Amino acid sequence: MLFVSDSAKNKIDEIKSTEGLSEDYFVRVSVTSGGCSGLSYQMDFDNESQENDQVFDDNGVKVVTDLKSFLYLCNTTLEFSGGLNGKGFHFSNPNASRTCGCGESFAV
Repeated sequence: MLFVSDSAKNKIDEIKSTEGLSEDYFVRVSVTSGGCSGLSYQMDFDNESQENDQVFDDNGVKVVTDLKSFLYLCNTTLEFSGGLNGKGFHFSNPNASRTCGCGESFAV
């Protein structure tokens, strides 16, 4: 399962409204090679499903990931911080053994 915090849900709803994205759009998250810790998160809006997509609905937000990325993201929570330090989306990943200082990459 992938989870979405209240703050992330509110920001996602705000972005979808501002960008004029229809209800067909969902949040797609994935993991790619790269970053200072070895793996990096990617997040975007999408409206096209792919074969082997894993689909989750939490807190009224549809989150989709590919099967390979899900192995790294299982039980991860998408969060949003609007404060002065670390403004933006970030992932609270219980599978990460270490993360970089910027929080954009991790290792398992």
